[in-house]
Amino acid sequence: MKTKIHVLLVEDDKSICSFITTSLSGNGYRITSALTGKEGLSLAASLCPDVILLDLGLPDMDGCQVLMQLRTWSRMPVIVISARTKEQEKVHALDLGADDYITKPFGTSELMARIRTSLRHSHINSPERIYKALDLEINFEKRLIFLRGEEIHLTQIEYQLLTLLAEYSGKVLTYGFIMNAIWGPYMDSNNQILRVNMANIRRKIEENPAQPQYVFTEIGIGYRMLENENI
Repeated sequence: MKTKIHVLLVEDDKSICSFITTSLSGNGYRITSALTGKEGLSLAASLCPDVILLDLGLPDMDGCQVLMQLRTWSRMPVIVISARTKEQEKVHALDLGADDYITKPFGTSELMARIRTSLRHSHINSPERIYKALDLEINFEKRLIFLRGEEIHLTQIEYQLLTLLAEYSGKVLTYGFIMNAIWGPYMDSNNQILRVNMANIRRKIEENPAQPQYVFTEIGIGYRMLENENI
């Protein structure tokens, strides 16, 4: 029996939710809905859907922020569904990692065609994404981290921080960029919470946290991760 394509819909407008759920369910898709960005991120992590439909105007956070956080650990297809029609807003969402952008209102046939296209592209471009340096290995899609062949366990925030640095390995990420990507633009600019989490990560992955091999501090600027050998 063919497995149904699982769609995560992150949309707070209940009438649009109902329309999309009814339309896609009637065409053989399995739908899970989230009304907020926080709920959407949690469900994306726990359910690993085949594709995400993401509204930008969410009640708790902007959809672009959801997309930015999602892209720190996953490349699952994301189609933005939004009433925002300005070209720069579309470009911004695509630059942040959206696979497609569809403007409200839209029809069922167009939506399904966009979903099919995104899934085709994801299957074409979906070799396992691996970060490998020295004795550390991160499998982004499986959300697994190994040190000297042994799996290590991080908290959700620690995982997001480490994978964000791994995505940009070899490049310095500023404190501000990291804080915005992980905690959002409205987080207190005090980076103490970042420093605490980074210290915890180092205790788990570094043989000697005082002389790190993987995550380096650029004093007064931010952090840099050892360059990926697997590129």
